Amino acid sequence: MRDGQNSDVVVVGGGLVGALVTCVLAKKGHHVRLYEYRSDMRVEVSRGVSIDLALSARGREALRQIDLEDAVVNHHGIAMKGRLLHSKDKGLKEILYDSVHKNCIYSVNRSHLNRLLLDAAEKYPNVNLFFNHKLMDIDLEEGHLQFVDVKSGETINTNAEFIIGADGAYSYIRRTMAKRPRFNCNQTYIDHGYVEVSFPVGPDNSFIMSKDHLHIWPRGEFMMIALPNEDGTFTGNVFAPFATFEALDTPEKLISFYKDQFPDALDLIGEKKLVSEFFQTSPKTLISIKCNPYNVGSRTLIIGDAAHAMVPFYAQGMNAGFEDVLVLSELLDFHNNSLSKAILNFTKVRCDDAHAICDLAMYNYLEMRDLVTKKSFLIRKHLDTILHWLFPNEWIPLYSTVTFSRMKYRDCIYNKDWQDRVLKKILICVGVTIFAYIITFMIATRN
Repeated sequence: MRDGQNSDVVVVGGGLVGALVTCVLAKKGHHVRLYEYRSDMRVEVSRGVSIDLALSARGREALRQIDLEDAVVNHHGIAMKGRLLHSKDKGLKEILYDSVHKNCIYSVNRSHLNRLLLDAAEKYPNVNLFFNHKLMDIDLEEGHLQFVDVKSGETINTNAEFIIGADGAYSYIRRTMAKRPRFNCNQTYIDHGYVEVSFPVGPDNSFIMSKDHLHIWPRGEFMMIALPNEDGTFTGNVFAPFATFEALDTPEKLISFYKDQFPDALDLIGEKKLVSEFFQTSPKTLISIKCNPYNVGSRTLIIGDAAHAMVPFYAQGMNAGFEDVLVLSELLDFHNNSLSKAILNFTKVRCDDAHAICDLAMYNYLEMRDLVTKKSFLIRKHLDTILHWLFPNEWIPLYSTVTFSRMKYRDCIYNKDWQDRVLKKILICVGVTIFAYIITFMIATRN
């Protein structure tokens, strides 16, 4: 087995993470063959996954490694500086992501980014792309793979020195790993799903809402969000319990629901368009997956959603997957481009962080659909902003550590826990001081 430059690598999965890791490995001199079950999306357009992407610091740094950050951020992405909350009475409330350093996240179209990455991968002479190839069997230790060409029906047997599984939340490679002893996997479907409902473009291709925000309609048990697109439209998604969707089984019930819960959105979308899109497909599921380890020996590794699928509410799914590629790249640099050593060490370096962001993503759904409307949340948000302004390097809010830094995800949680303890002690001290002052004043008054 060659280990170092010129190693032979098979990447399974031609989505965002698969295309990115192909580029990074090729740039480091490895020979890469990428196999994708679907057709080449640059040739055959499909609807695909609906939830738009929110690109932040971790994803940007990964794109920087292959010189695509500028093309995505400055020539395609739409900057969103904060959340814009829509109330039932059509009122609006802005919550900035970072009022101190003015950091923002970028709305990016998934399909466009995937095309950019595939184009970039194809430019490397040491890369071969194979579409319409479905993985049917794999020997994780020996590196044997069997594919079938879904168009011709031909069976293709091949071998690889190293295998990188980037085949998504329903990964065939992970399922194969799960049959092995000492492989732990926790799969959770939440009781909520989502339906896409898009917002049309305005007159003269204008935006009908602010394009500078991620729009949220928080309603406690459910919510709707909308992200801006380059063409002036917005991609909206309603997230709700499946029982809520099941109750909306007629156009009349749907219209009544929107009039009550999202009246301003209904005005913008229009009743006809809403009904047409809402009933076009069934509500999609949301899954969270944690597993350990991510490798089989020194030959096979899973990354991205294949290793740690998460619900989309912290907008870190893609960013965490891209950071996986960064971690792998950093391990390769540390181990003199040895893929076997990088694969062996990947789980130890990355697993706890991946589990942490899966947990944070679950929590952020509660925040987005409910907590953002609470006075206690807003008070804490203002307090964090003040302390961050006073102590920019010592007091960094949770959202900023997750979204605008590369602090380890588990350290983001530790940092938030430390901040909670500090604030609790401050409140106790302030309370004791006020109480002592009152007692002193009462005694002085009585004397």
